[in-house]
Amino acid sequence: MPMRFLLAATALAMAGCNSEIYVRDGVTDGDTFYLADRALVDDDPVLQSWVSYSLAVSACQLMNASENPARASSFDCEVQARQVMLDTWREKQAIDPSVTDPYLDDLEIIDNAGFLGEHVARHFANQGWDIPDDLEIRAYRDWARDVIPGHDAETRIIGSWNYARNVSSY
Repeated sequence: MPMRFLLAATALAMAGCNSEIYVRDGVTDGDTFYLADRALVDDDPVLQSWVSYSLAVSACQLMNASENPARASSFDCEVQARQVMLDTWREKQAIDPSVTDPYLDDLEIIDNAGFLGEHVARHFANQGWDIPDDLEIRAYRDWARDVIPGHDAETRIIGSWNYARNVSSY
C-alpha cells in the first residue's frame, strides 16, 4: 500500500492546470509534471496503469535530474516505472479479471518470464543509458518471437512537463 499512497500523493502534488506546454526540439520541457485532467477523473484500468507509469517516470526524473527533469532518462527509471505500471495493472485485473490490453497483457507475460529489463533495453534504450551487462537481450528476442509474436512496444505519457512559472493556478 505505501506505493499506492506515494502515487496518490504525487498525483495530488503534481496535478495542475496545463494551459501552456513548452516544447523544445519537439519534446515537452519543464521543471514540473502536470497530469492530464482526464487522469484525475477516469478510472479506466488501462489509463490508470499508464498514469502510474507517468508518475513513476516523472518522480524518478525529478530525483535524478539537475537542471531540467523533463530531459532526464535512465534505464533504471524506465524499468522501475514499467514495474509500477505492472503493479497497478495487476491490482486492476484483480478487481476485474475481464480487463485486457494487448501491451499490458504482453508486458505481464514478459515480466513473469523475467525479461522486463531486456524488454526495456531492447525497445526503449536511449543514448547514454547505463544498461547492465548481464541482460540476456538475445534470449529475450528469441523468446519473444515464439511467445509474443507481433508484440508492439509502446509508451503513453498521461500528462506533460512545463515550467511552474508558466502555469497559473486556479
